[in-house]
Amino acid sequence: MTNNSQLRTILTASVTTALVGLGTLTGAAHATADPATHRCPNLTVVAVPGTWETSDTAAPSSPGLLDAITDQLTGSVNVQQVTYSATAFPWEHEIYAQSEKEAVDHTRTAVTSVLSQCPDTTIALLGYSQGADAVGDLAVEIGTGQSTITPDRVAAVALIADPQRSATDTLVGTPVPGNGAEGPRPTGFGALTSRVRTVCAPGDLYCSIPSDDFVDRLAGLVVRMSAPTTSDPHTNSTQIQAIADDLDEQGGIGTLFAQLSQQLTPERFAQVRQFFTSHVHQNYNTYPVDGQGTTATTWLTQWLNHHTN
Repeated sequence: MTNNSQLRTILTASVTTALVGLGTLTGAAHATADPATHRCPNLTVVAVPGTWETSDTAAPSSPGLLDAITDQLTGSVNVQQVTYSATAFPWEHEIYAQSEKEAVDHTRTAVTSVLSQCPDTTIALLGYSQGADAVGDLAVEIGTGQSTITPDRVAAVALIADPQRSATDTLVGTPVPGNGAEGPRPTGFGALTSRVRTVCAPGDLYCSIPSDDFVDRLAGLVVRMSAPTTSDPHTNSTQIQAIADDLDEQGGIGTLFAQLSQQLTPERFAQVRQFFTSHVHQNYNTYPVDGQGTTATTWLTQWLNHHTN
């Protein structure tokens, strides 16, 4: 069996090679959030849409998934939607890691602005997909004391299809295997842990990659590291080590090569095609999370409404 240090070296080299040629794109951050429509409500929900649901130049022209939640909130509440690039590929405005970093920055600015205008309001953070990625990262900053925003100002954090979902996060709905495609956040949410709820539908590969699926775990890490100037070296090192440890327990580098071969089979292509055609990642407004058939978006609406009065 290949020893762990060799596995780590091989994995690091593999990820580095995959990143060569991606390059970096630059883009300035623009408007951070929509203007407030209520004066100093009890709760301000800062909502961050998913990939391609918004842009850094304009609000979305059609409803996004989070609208199914924010449109149904009641009581003393205001909603601010964060705009950001919301792109993913090198040929778009910003590659994923840069776009996600922009979303974190814009969300942080939006929260800070709200609290400066309404110091008695509390904040709920709500994100979907790439937006959940960003919201979760900001929640880590706040919960672990790395932000000027203090944990007592945040009442709730709701994450839908979070690419950094951890198996230890409080999950609403059917249990799912593994962690998110990018691996879990090493530090957790700190002081905000008890206020975080995450939703991940079975079969959604963005938020649920089995621990023994090393090819997809590496692919997620490549996405996370796709913009070296915004990537966290400590987190990346931790993720590489975690993959190396698990791979060592599962048979070493031969297991990875075997899985790479399986990726090229018709059966694997069929599985991937089934994932995309199932639209499981887009259908959280119909995904039931309890025995009564309550959908994920309805459950989160009810949960957030508890904080509006």
